[in-house]
Amino acid sequence: MNVLVTGATGFIGNHVVVRLLEEGYRVTAVARNGKRAAALPWYGSVEFIATDIHDPSTLERLRPNAFDAVIHLAWPGLPNYKALTHLESTLPAECRFLKSLVTAGTQRLLVSGTCFEYGLRSGCLDESTPPQPVTPYGMAKNTLRGYLEALRDVHPFHLQWVRLFYMHGKGQSPKSLLSQLDAAIDEGETVFNMSGGEQLRDYLSVEAVASHLVSLMENPAFDGIVNVCSGNPVSVRRLVEERITARGSSIRLNLGYYPYPDYEPMAFWGDTRKLSRLLDDSSGA
Repeated sequence: MNVLVTGATGFIGNHVVVRLLEEGYRVTAVARNGKRAAALPWYGSVEFIATDIHDPSTLERLRPNAFDAVIHLAWPGLPNYKALTHLESTLPAECRFLKSLVTAGTQRLLVSGTCFEYGLRSGCLDESTPPQPVTPYGMAKNTLRGYLEALRDVHPFHLQWVRLFYMHGKGQSPKSLLSQLDAAIDEGETVFNMSGGEQLRDYLSVEAVASHLVSLMENPAFDGIVNVCSGNPVSVRRLVEERITARGSSIRLNLGYYPYPDYEPMAFWGDTRKLSRLLDDSSGA
């Protein structure tokens, strides 16, 4: 089975490629930065194509009908969730690219969505919760999903839309909370500035996320939306304190230094009942 992975050198994509290879799949990995890809351990085990997927000439190089499935993870401009470019340029480019894949023969498409589709809704969020995104990024992702569902009615294909929550692990952005904390510890800082830390979030290791994505791809019965998350709310402060303990550090937290983000509710996490059911179905297949 041959699988195309876009955004292959990204935080999630890198781990997805590793997982696919562990499972014995043939992988075609796509990303813009060839030098970055060449430094990754899987580079010699995949067919790597250095290209911008939004370039119209990319399709000829990809040969969409050669793939049994596509895992689409690429999305530029993050972690700036408020950038208008998500709506103005990325969204239309995504629609064109994914339509070109489908009309050229792609039958199985797994696309990364986001918990930001839910907007400012609080509490435990399941897949039936109506999306109300408030950021350009969330709006763009939600609109893309709607477009793909409409496209599916005209050009039938298998669509799996995975709403990702928060992740941590090797290769995460230097701008992420835990990366900044690790950098402060490594540099011998005595104080770490952060928000009040009382917000509740849903965190899952990127290795678990990658494993779930591959398992979902393997489930031929799954078509639709699913949350990929832990289902266990944890406060940001607790997450940070556990990391400090694990690092054996005595760095002090300066709580309340930064305001809480205005584009997130104080407490939200994902419902994992559908995910658990689909993973059980996949493992039993």
